[in-house]
Amino acid sequence: MTPDPGAAAERTRLAWRRTGLSATAVALLAARPAFAPGAGPGTYLAAAAALAGWAGLVGLAYRRARGLEAEPPRPGRRTITAYAAITVAFAILGTVLVTL
Repeated sequence: MTPDPGAAAERTRLAWRRTGLSATAVALLAARPAFAPGAGPGTYLAAAAALAGWAGLVGLAYRRARGLEAEPPRPGRRTITAYAAITVAFAILGTVLVTL
């Protein structure tokens, strides 16, 4: 049985799609306090930062998925590094939101 080189790229592409969906859930949870009664400007700014981060994550995931569709799949070193940096920023933002 010969290995299918496209199967690995397809699995990775699907993993990027799942990661984008989980980023959507995180962004919605981070933006939720902005809809509470009496939310202040800081809460609105945090929600805006969460949604901007979400847009960046989804854009990077889309870009990486497109790179995996190429033949042969293109490496995604910068995309993965940027995704990791935005994820760390999400963690810091979540910490700030919890402590407020």
